[in-house]
Amino acid sequence: MNKKYIIVGGSHGIGKSLAEQMQGEGAIQILSRTDPEIDTAQWTEINVLEDTLPKAPAYLNGLVYAPGSINLKPFGRLKESDFLDDLKINYLGAVRVLQHYEKALKAGQGAVVLFSTVAVQTGMAFHTSIAGAKGAVEGLVRSLAAEWAPTVRVNGIAPSLTDTPLANRLLRNDKMREASAQRHPLQRIGDPGEIARAASFLLHDTGAWITGQILKVDGGISSIR
Repeated sequence: MNKKYIIVGGSHGIGKSLAEQMQGEGAIQILSRTDPEIDTAQWTEINVLEDTLPKAPAYLNGLVYAPGSINLKPFGRLKESDFLDDLKINYLGAVRVLQHYEKALKAGQGAVVLFSTVAVQTGMAFHTSIAGAKGAVEGLVRSLAAEWAPTVRVNGIAPSLTDTPLANRLLRNDKMREASAQRHPLQRIGDPGEIARAASFLLHDTGAWITGQILKVDGGISSIR
């Protein structure tokens, strides 16, 4: 049976790295607003928060929801719309996609990977909006893992700062990059390929006995001082 995977937000960063790593492993469909320019993947141009989602296939072996946001501001400067925007892209978008593809995932006994952030379990200044939204994602991971077991596995990954287009504003010069690297015990920022390999591990049989977990891929920042 030809394996089928959907990667939402696979045109940049971690999602694109994952799609590139999985070339040749089956049929990969990328749902995103911009072209990922990966010849071996089928691309559907879509805003998953607003547009009609593509018809679900008969079965899915895996689904990854990779869209995210980095909205770092002092709490007093955040507007209600900031909280709502972060909640929509990080949490409600994932809910919409998972509800749409639930039957296909169950038919394929598939695996789901969502993305959180190290800031949910490690308090960080200026992260109230994004940490709140990603905290909802972590709750979704655990709740769905319980509800969909034993048919579908659901896990999350909580990275620290990773060198993706989303993080460009925080890594726009060498001084900022060095400062960010020094905050991590491993003395560097994350690479999207590393996070993608963790996602691949959870998607495939290598992670077959793992569900309801949040995997920390964060250079040690959440547990080492």
